[in-house]
Amino acid sequence: MIALIQTIVMALDIYWWIIIASAIFSWLYAFNVVNSRNQFVGSVGNMLYRLTEPALRPIRRFMPDLGGIDISPIILLLIIFFIRQFLVTTVWSWVVTGG
Repeated sequence: MIALIQTIVMALDIYWWIIIASAIFSWLYAFNVVNSRNQFVGSVGNMLYRLTEPALRPIRRFMPDLGGIDISPIILLLIIFFIRQFLVTTVWSWVVTGG
């Protein structure tokens, strides 16, 4: 059971960094820092979009319009942080103490 919790925590940590990379890439793309016509840049952007959009879309549906500011990645990072801390503190102690 501990191995399962550690695997989930590691997957959450990896997804955390993917969300941050996606947010940074979207800023670079929006301000024309990266060449949008480059095939590699397009592939990276498409990959990051496909990895993060399924988790961000439901959050964006419930968020009010903030005038072009997208805070859904921050909310998703807070949700991931809560789940990770819950697993590490509560579930881990239940597993170690045996119930």
